[in-house]
Amino acid sequence: MKQFSHIGIPSKVVREGEIHLEEAMLHVTDFAVSENKIEWLRFEDGSPMPEALQTVAHVAYMVDDLGKALEGQEVLIEPFSPMEGLQVAFILEDGAPVEFMQEV
Repeated sequence: MKQFSHIGIPSKVVREGEIHLEEAMLHVTDFAVSENKIEWLRFEDGSPMPEALQTVAHVAYMVDDLGKALEGQEVLIEPFSPMEGLQVAFILEDGAPVEFMQEV
């Protein structure tokens, strides 16, 4: 299964309710409260996150098997757990980031 989750859009605008991800030097909004499933991403100067993620919008999907979703793909960010119960990874498709998410 691969089901649309949200779209992530890099931005320089500070938004109410941002969540700070300290290690990534990133502030994100909760896409679940957005009528259009938008996650705004605001990167701090010096963020270690890949340039493609900092400059290009990404689409995100929930998947049943993260490992299988990554097979044969150009992995941008290896699987990690941004919060309890969730594994996330990013690939590149024709230069654009795509996020895969799996509940664990």
